[in-house]
Parts: sequence; structure tokens; C-alpha cells
Amino acid sequence: MAIASFRRSLVVLLLLAVVFVPCALAQQEFPPPQGNGRVVVLISGTAGPKHDREFAQAIAALGYDVAVFDGNKMEGTGLQGIRSAIEQARQMPHAVPGKVALVGLSLGGGVALAYGSLMANEVAVDIVWYPATGFFQRYPGFARRIRVPVLMFAGESDTYRDCCLIATAHAIAAAADAAKAPFELVTYPKTGHDFIVGGSNYNPKSYKDALERTAARLKAAFGE
Repeated sequence: MAIASFRRSLVVLLLLAVVFVPCALAQQEFPPPQGNGRVVVLISGTAGPKHDREFAQAIAALGYDVAVFDGNKMEGTGLQGIRSAIEQARQMPHAVPGKVALVGLSLGGGVALAYGSLMANEVAVDIVWYPATGFFQRYPGFARRIRVPVLMFAGESDTYRDCCLIATAHAIAAAADAAKAPFELVTYPKTGHDFIVGGSNYNPKSYKDALERTAARLKAAFGE
């Protein structure tokens, strides 16, 4: 009897292990100057949230409540990982209810693009900076599934680990255009990967333009 009970318990644990999706915990909240604000879920690249701290502060300074998540922990969690992050972000002390905006960087940008762009009920806009785009080759029909307005920034000199190549960015844009999907690509010449403030390839001119476009798109998405 004891052995049978143990076996049943083991089977239950194995099933839970299969269906369980790790919950990505928010690393930090950056509230807006006015106290409370619409939520921006910011998903970091492989360098982690600390690397993106100054960038997160810049987004918060635009008037948004920024909840930062580690893209490394969200990789492989799919739609459920994004939903979990959104639910947590909405519980932040300074969060205003409603749809959220996604902002993803590199690896986090790939997560936001691949899954967040499908979540029209929860996401108002999906803004991705030099996102990892390798998934696009595996899912040629991806562009037809985009339901959330996407704004994508890409450096034309980005060769980082071949993850975020400009050729792939243009291929996604072309596919989105053919599918009449809400997708806009902005590219920057002589700009590499990680061109944000504090990044390894910080490009002041490209960063300033992309941040201004981000501010405008957030404002439009939230009807401000």
C-alpha cells in the first residue's frame, strides 16, 4: 500500500513538473514622477535588469509605472510567462488599472515580440529594442498572428551573436506588411546592439530618437 501511494504521489509530482511554468518575479518597480501611472512591463536582455536600470528610469520619467522583469527567467515560458508578468505588474503599488505596454530589450525584446504581440486583450502596445529574432525563421507564419501594434528598433550594424540581424528585421517587416499587421520598423545606421543609455554600444543619437518615438507611441497607445 505504501509503495502504491508513493508511486501515485510521484506521478502527480511529475505531472506538475510538466505543466508548471516558472513565475518570473518583478525585479523592481520604477514609479513615475506623479506617483501613479499606466503600467509598462519592461523585459531585460541577457545582461539582466541591473544593466537596464538607467533605461527603466528614463521610461518612468515619461510618466509610467515601470515593472522590470529578467528576460533570462522568462525565456521559454511563452504566453503564460508574459501573462504572469502582467498580472504582477498590475499589482504594483503605483500601477493604474488597464492594459499595459510591453518594452523588451534584446532577449526580452524577442520574448515580447514573439508572444506579447499576440495579446491584444492585455497589451496596448509592444515596443521592442534590438530584439532577438531567431524565432522568426522557425515560425514563418508569425506576422499573420500579430494583433498588438508593434514598434521595433534595430541597429543596422547589429551582429551580436547573430541574434538580432538587420536582414531578419527587414524580413519580419516585409512579412508584416504583406499580412497588413500593425508593425513598424525603425532602423539606425552605424548602430550596433545594446545602443541604449548605459549599453555596451551606446549611441546617443539613435537612443534619443528611439526614446522619443517610444514616448510618442506610449502616449498614443494609452490615449494621452
